[in-house]
Amino acid sequence: MKIKVAIAGARGRMGTTAIEAIEEAADAEVVAALDYKYDGLHLHNASVNDGKLGIPIYTSLSTLFEEHHPAVLLDVTDPDAVFHNVKEALALGIHPVVGTSGLTNEELQEIAQLVESTRTGGIIAPNFSIGAVLMMKFAAQAARYLGDVEILEMHHDRKLDSPSGTAVKTAEMIKENRPPHIQGHPEEQIHLQGARGADVEGMKIHSIRLPGLLAHQQVLLGGEGELLTIRHDSFDRKSFMPGIMMAVRKVIGRNDLIYGLENIID
Repeated sequence: MKIKVAIAGARGRMGTTAIEAIEEAADAEVVAALDYKYDGLHLHNASVNDGKLGIPIYTSLSTLFEEHHPAVLLDVTDPDAVFHNVKEALALGIHPVVGTSGLTNEELQEIAQLVESTRTGGIIAPNFSIGAVLMMKFAAQAARYLGDVEILEMHHDRKLDSPSGTAVKTAEMIKENRPPHIQGHPEEQIHLQGARGADVEGMKIHSIRLPGLLAHQQVLLGGEGELLTIRHDSFDRKSFMPGIMMAVRKVIGRNDLIYGLENIID
């Protein structure tokens, strides 16, 4: 039996990639799209039509659930919508798989509590790229030996949140292996606010937003007389397809919350 998936954000670029990934899989299918408009219409090849061609669109997740009973809600919307969508999905017993960054720590904690109370597992993936996940794992391992770290993340200029979820997750993983300490000169003078980037226990995160970019990150780890650079680049959204399918398959049957694909990669 195929895994029934509903997609929130199906009209966007990531949504289009997600539809392609699921339609190419033999064990999953897209049964509906959740949107804030176009209720009753259909989505086909990224275009909305008023016929019956393509994926039916709903503005109500409860109605969508009543008519199609998806096992998974894949959310690739934006930070303003994802929290509400996840809470409603859990209340209905739908497994959420989240590829949207920008959730606050408080929201993540509330989602974890809802997962525990409903016993409906979910996955939150700051990055669906397997290569990006490996980059984070390698950086966390390297930080055991090279503890002075700066993270440079680069994305397209339509990205809403900064720093990226990948950069935040990378810093969180590195924190496990790096004692907190201030980097740079102890009497460092900052003449322009923000010049040294965001600070996470002394680590620095720098965000770049430019047209022409997609999703790129470098982790720079400095030691006496040496520099280790770990870099990952996504040049095409197709790089997210294997991770999307991994999350959709792995979430079925779970009753816990997974934060990051590194926790389900063998």
